[in-house]
Amino acid sequence: MDFIEELKWRGMIHDMMPGTGEQLKKEMTSGYIGFDPSSDSLHIGNLAAIMLLKFFQETGHKPIVLVGGATGMIGDPSGKSEERNLLNEEVLRYNQEKIKIQLEKFLDFSDKPNGAVMVNNYDWMKEFSYLDFLRDIGKHLTINYMIAKDSVKSRMESGISYTEFSYQLVQGYDFLNLYENHNCKLQMGGSDQWGNIVTGTELIRRMNSGSAYALTCPLITKSDGGKFGKTEEGNIWLDPKKTSPYKFYQFWLNTSDDDSVNYIKVFTLLTKEEIIELVKQHRKSPHERLLQKTLAKEITIRVHSEKDYDAAVEASSILFGKGTAETLANLPEDMFLSVFEGVPHCDISRDELKKNISVLDLLTMYCSIFPSKGEARRMLKDGGVQINKHKVNDAIMVKEEMLINNKYLLVQKGKKNYFLVRVV
Repeated sequence: MDFIEELKWRGMIHDMMPGTGEQLKKEMTSGYIGFDPSSDSLHIGNLAAIMLLKFFQETGHKPIVLVGGATGMIGDPSGKSEERNLLNEEVLRYNQEKIKIQLEKFLDFSDKPNGAVMVNNYDWMKEFSYLDFLRDIGKHLTINYMIAKDSVKSRMESGISYTEFSYQLVQGYDFLNLYENHNCKLQMGGSDQWGNIVTGTELIRRMNSGSAYALTCPLITKSDGGKFGKTEEGNIWLDPKKTSPYKFYQFWLNTSDDDSVNYIKVFTLLTKEEIIELVKQHRKSPHERLLQKTLAKEITIRVHSEKDYDAAVEASSILFGKGTAETLANLPEDMFLSVFEGVPHCDISRDELKKNISVLDLLTMYCSIFPSKGEARRMLKDGGVQINKHKVNDAIMVKEEMLINNKYLLVQKGKKNYFLVRVV
């Protein structure tokens, strides 16, 4: 499998320096991508870069993951209109370890010849004095060269600090360091990184008379022009504590038809033939959402696990009336709460529950799910009320042993109206 050809049909090449393809055909090549360690979790905005490294390794090359411990203390001006918060070393190191755990689900970090390697640019930058950096690195690039970069140009009017202005020099030195110490000849990244990456190839040329290469991927967008990966709540994280597997699965399941055609090429390992067949089947029966289901399955299993995927599918079925009482009882608490986030809820005390409250009182006096006992009785008589997916009548008493996770009752009024009762 040829790396460049693989990326081309997947629509994952935006810019590429001449000679890159020839270099990759000539030998196993080491190539790197930098990741910002400002959080202890990556998010789906990082997934395209992760998949670049995954395809790179799958085609026989050696991926280097650079965690920007030093650059994370400065802040990349690319695509940003404001300065960022600066983090201390302890936080950055912690974030690095958490990020590696997430990347191990995609990359093989074993000692194979093309096993992935993780490095932190803080390790080589922390020994550099300011004067040494200016003398040894800064003299090789002119101010004219640095100002010409789009990431700097776009900030000249609103203002850019010297700290962020110098960012491209530090990133350029990263490439030089990896070239000298890891024989790294390729840097990859998003299209907004082109200027920073080219600065690295220029330093290598000027300081080592060496040849290095650059390749960028288009920034992933939504077909309606919206920002990919952003929801009303913010980022979709890879860490299950920040974004539950259920929400993660739902994000992919709810992508549009147009987006799912693009995303399944970028974010899965399915072959060209498999994807062509999937798209063909999807277009015959778009209402079955085959593309979205396949996309959601592939990514949820890789980022989380098959068990999490199965639980997310089961949880989804509850909202559409297909889930059973057993499904509900087996849901982990975090997923249960994710499914019913935003559902109207009320609290009752455990002491009150121990008095054996009647269903009628629960629905009216304690939780106001019905405005009157008369209306509640009518719906109970018609079989229109369920608690924890069991139909109930007005003779039932609500007992502690009915609780889900020893804390919740799920009341369903009619087919689609849910209410969550929380025992506190």
